[in-house]
Amino acid sequence: AFGVIADIQFADAEDGHDFGGCRRRYYRHSLRLLREAVREWAGENPPINFVLQLGDSIDGQNARRGEAESALQQVLDVLGQLSVPVHHAWGNHELYNFSRARLVHTGLYSRPAGGSDGPPDRECHAYHCSPAPRLRLVVLDSYDASTLGTDPGSPRYQESLRVLREKNHNDDLNSPEGLKEPHFVAFNGGFSQAQLDWFDEVLKFSDENQEKVIVMAHVPIHPCASNGVCLAWNYEAALSVIHRHRCVVCVLAGHLHDGAYCQDLHGVHHLTLEGLIETPPDSNAFGTVHVYEDKMVLKGRGRIPDRVMHF
Repeated sequence: AFGVIADIQFADAEDGHDFGGCRRRYYRHSLRLLREAVREWAGENPPINFVLQLGDSIDGQNARRGEAESALQQVLDVLGQLSVPVHHAWGNHELYNFSRARLVHTGLYSRPAGGSDGPPDRECHAYHCSPAPRLRLVVLDSYDASTLGTDPGSPRYQESLRVLREKNHNDDLNSPEGLKEPHFVAFNGGFSQAQLDWFDEVLKFSDENQEKVIVMAHVPIHPCASNGVCLAWNYEAALSVIHRHRCVVCVLAGHLHDGAYCQDLHGVHHLTLEGLIETPPDSNAFGTVHVYEDKMVLKGRGRIPDRVMHF
């Protein structure tokens, strides 16, 4: 069993709104809701084995306020009360607050030190592990290709900007207005070919060893588990890797605060979790997933509905 939570986006700030000005965001309360989630996970019976934090743990405004380090520490302190590992995805809000080079040296870097568990690029926050027999977790970095958190002089930035400008002709690269492919916005990102090649090898290994694989990333990779905008740039390439193999049973993501779900034509479940940041203080948005031989059962709290996902 494992806990899941997405888009905490904590800031020690009064309530605000999304970029459109119509969705309320409860910046300060999100930490209290996280504490409630941690208390419930700690009391689970049977106990949980790990937690997946699906990205955007703190809000971008912390950078402007000079509070990025302190806000992150408060979130990590709450999660640190758990006696089980926490696997972190990197989201756009992490990269508004920190460079990739800095994130490597924070508690959000959950990739194991050393070994061949991830791509050669140590700043690519992708890795895999086996939390139980015949079960593998793969953490993907959906901002491996991105203009966020990278030096504007770097090849990563220049290539990402080229891809973005090719698809997005708006002055504001965060605007999907009028785009044929509206997911090509700066607040999304994508996967490098090196990461996709590594991912393919991991899934090949899992096929050969008859493992079930759970994949997590911040940005959804299936259009039906998205609103058409919150979607990885080269989601087709990631799906192509998954569909070449038999082992993947579920892809978990955040980023889209409304949440979404679909089961694709290959039988893979794509679950996008509702965001904690837009959850009123009298509700919550987290869950516990119980893994069985033939299914995963999500017990949701607050805004997150229960769900049974058969393999």
